[in-house]
Amino acid sequence: MDYRVKYEEWLNNDYFDQNTKEELRSIAKDPKEIEERFYTSLDFGTGGLRGIIGAGTNRINKYTIRKATQGLANYISENGDKEKGVVISHDSRHKSREFSIEAALVLAANGIKAYLFDDLRPTPELSFAVRELGATAGIMVTASHNPPEYNGYKVYWEDGAQVVSPHDKGIIGEVNAIESFDNVKTISEEEAREQGLFEIIKPEMDDKYIKTLKDLSLNPESIKKVANDLHIVYTPLHGTGNMPVQRVLDELGFKNLHVVKEQEQPDPNFSTVSYPNPEEPAVFDLGIKLAEEKDAELVMANDPDADRVGIAVKNTDGEWEFLNGNQVGILLTEYIVNSLEVVPENGVVIKTVVTTEMIRPIAEKYGLGVMDTLTGFKYIGEKIKEFEEGKYDKEYIFGFEESYGYLYGTHARDKDAIVATMLVAEMAAYYKSKGSSIYEELMRCYEEYGYYKADLEAIKMPGKEGKEKIAALLKSLREDSPVELNGEKVIVKKDYLLSKEYDLVNGEESEIDLPESNVLQFLLADNSLVTVRPSGTEPKIKFYFSVTGDSNEEAEDKLSSLKESVMKLTK
Repeated sequence: MDYRVKYEEWLNNDYFDQNTKEELRSIAKDPKEIEERFYTSLDFGTGGLRGIIGAGTNRINKYTIRKATQGLANYISENGDKEKGVVISHDSRHKSREFSIEAALVLAANGIKAYLFDDLRPTPELSFAVRELGATAGIMVTASHNPPEYNGYKVYWEDGAQVVSPHDKGIIGEVNAIESFDNVKTISEEEAREQGLFEIIKPEMDDKYIKTLKDLSLNPESIKKVANDLHIVYTPLHGTGNMPVQRVLDELGFKNLHVVKEQEQPDPNFSTVSYPNPEEPAVFDLGIKLAEEKDAELVMANDPDADRVGIAVKNTDGEWEFLNGNQVGILLTEYIVNSLEVVPENGVVIKTVVTTEMIRPIAEKYGLGVMDTLTGFKYIGEKIKEFEEGKYDKEYIFGFEESYGYLYGTHARDKDAIVATMLVAEMAAYYKSKGSSIYEELMRCYEEYGYYKADLEAIKMPGKEGKEKIAALLKSLREDSPVELNGEKVIVKKDYLLSKEYDLVNGEESEIDLPESNVLQFLLADNSLVTVRPSGTEPKIKFYFSVTGDSNEEAEDKLSSLKESVMKLTK
């Protein structure tokens, strides 16, 4: 259907409310904007929905939320257990509460009970609650670290992990099969409550979640030793992490936690930052200022739905260093394994294909295995489930990804920044009690395991035109792949879309035992690694770079020149 026809339908159909129609009338003289909003339907992908809030088929609004939920309800009716219900949570973004209630009412109209938190809660607690309540599925309304004009909708299955095959494709199929909003059911909240299909989750769920995290503490005695001397600054970046982080750290005995007041309360505009992403050093400005006032040595920041944590620490010269996701993952792995009374012989650390290879020498030292998954923490959650089901004779120790996501414990099946924030704080206390620091331990790891350096370049390509450019660039790199980068021969090419690995030295071809994904990876003769993939959540194409060197300077120089070499291919 032509986008203009869709636009007129939304204007004239009584199904759409007056506020929606007023918004659409305001763009009547902007054909480009009309096209952007209606040229396609917002994709319900393997991770759910994510898009700009607004009226239109290519925007996230209560109608696209209803349609997605109807598709989920149809799938549950055929493949799940309607009696077990669905848990719903949300973050602090614009319309998050409204979208959560809309989803609950569609479920109720389909005879599926909805369990809804009374207010915003972090993504990991949603995952925990799905498992605790024995629900069939979960919905998290969030756009994670995207800009404030975005919102999103993530679907979880009964194991507490985001849906993977076959459920992801099954749900997508049901959503895409809905051709008309007339096929979407909904009822009033009053009707849903009367039928026992709308229930607010009791506060006891918070108590269970916090207790579970506290039980994962590895060195609680170290907190007591330095409680009076260790000062930590924390910011939830206007999101969901504030209450659970303050509570768990307080109950563990941290006495000097300083919260950035300007960023403590929920704010859908994220007004103190341009982009609420703990990967960006700029979001730490207020935290660093407070840390200087309080003489703190650690600053931690969560993203709005509290599934990521970024940190800044002081180096030996008293200057602030912003650690990346790989560095924090390495530090947490080393800390966790060193703190275990017994390291299981079949223990495994799980990472994604774009996460640092530095984990391999660490795992080798401790007799651990390393398992790679595709990008996306749901694949790590899937492996935990497979371990428990006996598909592998493995025991999960820790999982992480370069994009600041970590999970210790199996209480949740998505990255959990609350437990990670707790462990980073505890790690700071432990090293301080030993006369060291997080920064000094990172330097020690580099000296022991090698100087692994990594970076990411993301090119933003918004809208229909951008989507086409991203597809064309990936097609070009796939069909006309580079034979040399940064003066080094490409010796291995991995095409995860074709599930093929090509040994370019011996001319051999092998299968990749991972789900299909639009990812290309190039291994160079000096063990440098370049990975290219489209973002699953933003209109971006991402380039990941990884190098090793005999010194920090050599690795940094190699990384810089590799990035320059690769980015020329995008011009």
